[in-house]
Amino acid sequence: MGIEHVRSEIERMRTQVGRQRGEIRQLQRAGIPTTSAEALLERMLNKIDALCAKRDELKRDLPPPSKGKILGGRQW
Repeated sequence: MGIEHVRSEIERMRTQVGRQRGEIRQLQRAGIPTTSAEALLERMLNKIDALCAKRDELKRDLPPPSKGKILGGRQW
């Protein structure tokens, strides 16, 4: 799994978390118990944390960006 895939998965999961929070608010307004919805939200947040750790690990393994060269490849 590449770093770009992990990043897109994190963004997708964050979108889902926002939707889940909205659904929990709707349930609360309707007076419906939210225990199972909150448990699902907690699992989603834990998965995002794991993906962020994986992303950080992959980022550490990337070669550092080249620096020191300006136009034409000259060193200043």
